[in-house]
Amino acid sequence: MNHHLSRALISLMALIMVMSPFGFSASANDSQVEVKELNTAEIFGDLELSSERPTSVIVELEAKSIIEAKQKGQKQTKANLKAERGKVVSEMKKAVKEADVNREYDYVFSGFSVELPANEIMKLTTVEGIKAVYPNVHYEAEVISKEEISEEAFSPAMMDSAPFIGSDEAWDAGFTGEGVTVAVIDTGVDYTHPDLKHAFGDYKGYDFVDDDKDPQEGSGQYHGTHVSGTVAANGKIKGVAPEVDLLGYRVLGPNGGTTEDVVAGIELAVQDGADVMNLSLGNSLNTPDWATSIALDWAMAEGVVAVTSNGNAGPNNWTVGSPGTSREAISVGATQLPYNKYDVEMATSEGVEYPSAKVMGFPSDEELLALNDGDYEFVYAGLGSPEDFEGKDLEGKIALISRGGFAFVDKVENAKAAGAVGAIIFNNVEGEHADVPGLALPTVKTELVDGQKLLAELENGNNTISFNIEFAQAVGETMADFSSRGPVTSTWMIKPDVSAPGVNIVSTFPGEGYAALQGTSMSAPHVAGAAALLLQKNGDWETGDVKAALMNTAVDVIDPDTGEAYAHNTQGAGSIRVVEALNTETLVATGSHSFGKFVKDQGKQVEKQSFQIQNLSDERVNYSFDVEFDGNPEGIKVMTSKNLKVQPGKSQQVNFNVQVDTSKLDPGYYEGTVHVSDGIQVIKVPTILFVGEPDYPRVTGAYMENTGNGDYAVGSYLPGGAEVLGYDMYVFNPDGTIGGFVDTLGTFENASAPIHEFSWDGTVQNGIDLPNGDWVLAVYVENKGVTEYKAYLVTKE
Repeated sequence: MNHHLSRALISLMALIMVMSPFGFSASANDSQVEVKELNTAEIFGDLELSSERPTSVIVELEAKSIIEAKQKGQKQTKANLKAERGKVVSEMKKAVKEADVNREYDYVFSGFSVELPANEIMKLTTVEGIKAVYPNVHYEAEVISKEEISEEAFSPAMMDSAPFIGSDEAWDAGFTGEGVTVAVIDTGVDYTHPDLKHAFGDYKGYDFVDDDKDPQEGSGQYHGTHVSGTVAANGKIKGVAPEVDLLGYRVLGPNGGTTEDVVAGIELAVQDGADVMNLSLGNSLNTPDWATSIALDWAMAEGVVAVTSNGNAGPNNWTVGSPGTSREAISVGATQLPYNKYDVEMATSEGVEYPSAKVMGFPSDEELLALNDGDYEFVYAGLGSPEDFEGKDLEGKIALISRGGFAFVDKVENAKAAGAVGAIIFNNVEGEHADVPGLALPTVKTELVDGQKLLAELENGNNTISFNIEFAQAVGETMADFSSRGPVTSTWMIKPDVSAPGVNIVSTFPGEGYAALQGTSMSAPHVAGAAALLLQKNGDWETGDVKAALMNTAVDVIDPDTGEAYAHNTQGAGSIRVVEALNTETLVATGSHSFGKFVKDQGKQVEKQSFQIQNLSDERVNYSFDVEFDGNPEGIKVMTSKNLKVQPGKSQQVNFNVQVDTSKLDPGYYEGTVHVSDGIQVIKVPTILFVGEPDYPRVTGAYMENTGNGDYAVGSYLPGGAEVLGYDMYVFNPDGTIGGFVDTLGTFENASAPIHEFSWDGTVQNGIDLPNGDWVLAVYVENKGVTEYKAYLVTKE
């Protein structure tokens, strides 16, 4: 519980003890006073409960949503829920005069969104009929890079990701998605695009940003149109399911969107009869995002296959963000299609070597190898911002750029716009930075020491560079570095569930254009399209069947650096293959398992798990099982059936126990695989368990926001909360490094997950106003015996 909530509860309890007629009773035999606990709704997340700032929250009612009631065999009607909601709103407005209801929900979520002063939120907890209060968090359309393709340069062969997963073979077999409806919950969609207009009828969806019935993509937006093309394009390019019907729901404006509109989009898509929904959006919160998760879970229960992107914050573990953290929805990681790898040597003046130089990314093999043709001038362009290129002649030259400040892809896009034919990006700290496939220019990366050599060469007047680039090896499908990794905090689930192509994906762009984008946003619609193909063939399948088929038939993605399959929390069950999913004769559900935490200091702990095996064939099948944890660690023992006979068309439950002796195991998480064999093929089911307190990151981000009243909302993202929390301000140097210490803005204790926020007046030591501009906000977190101190770039404005 955070300090704000603690103070609010202390005040509330003091009020109860003084004023409540039923809050305490005295014993007949002594004078001891017994305080009766007040029955209140739960508050989830960390809300600034002492601030007067207008805050939007999501309220969940005790009354069940229509779908939850239906799934539990109970009766619920829209009229009844409206009446119940009306009573609650009426009582709420008696308690909070400045409460303005915005969205109302009844189908897959029962409740409403409301804006009120933050210091009035506690009053909601005592209003009869309110079950819980959730934060209204921010969502973004997630893209790593964008490159619009001119009509002259466009070729249908660029859309090679759909055939790679086997879509063309599915089309040849007669499965194109016909008769299946896919909802794209995104930034809207250009339904007039020549490759998309076939998929839309008279009713096209809804715009929750402008609150009208026209989900046309907003000016300057393109994300939803690109996602829609990957699902359903049928023109110059073909999406995975080119004959599906599409519905568009615009929930993200130019600055993103919030939970209240995302939940509204999910709810309407289910009511409109969608069979599949795609949510290529997300935030950085590694936690099941309560209101959205509830809505997605009930959408899946109602028969709508929900597909979400896993996030673009990789390659470290614990970086998956909501809604990719959802328990039921299919979350998708990003792979890169097979590519060629190259070695590079650079030369400036005699005797100067750059051993750390590596190819970082490139738009095509031809453009990369073209750098071998002659010598080039190179020009230092600082951090690579547009301003850094002003007044500099980069035409036909190489841009030398420092890491820091903003994304690599933007640096290279800016270099290209300035006329450069290539780029070198050097690290601003020790070590090597990530590869970024598909950059707009051929780009070489170096470590800091070699970057400093290049700067020294320029100082000495040596501004010419040459390249020797040679083919090294062909690399198979790989996981994209940017793809977020699991596990999920609190549920300890493996995420993503599956992976799909997400690097340099060519698809539709508003107007009549096409663009190459990359991100897990581009991976998810491959899976949504595949789900549509499965539903066309198997109209009676439940959502769990579709998820199981995709997970059970996915293929391992191999890490070229190790020759071994990537970890489960990197790739999920693997990269999807459409034909194999269409032809599977066995479904194992759920497609992955977590045994959770084993925290005993001594001795053995046993946890149970089970899954269903469904035999889709017309013959009885004898299944056998083998469970293996990576490295076969002593201390983990799994007990399950050796064999199981399942009749044709029938399902059977398989139970298994895992016994963990924590005294024989180091703390950490252990991945394993359940091998299910029918004698011909083997289905791999990923599994995971944790020994001791999981090593999730204690802080995953920070922010500073002008509230408009002279104060600033400063906060951090805390997946597991914090016992001690501190915020320090430092100078941000122009070269992207951290400068001197300025002040400590605040220290706190017992902050709850997943967000902590406080109000800051904009001043530092001795009441000095901190000037507007870029600063470094460093967050100190201490939780469950682990400390972290991380720095984030913020802007005061």
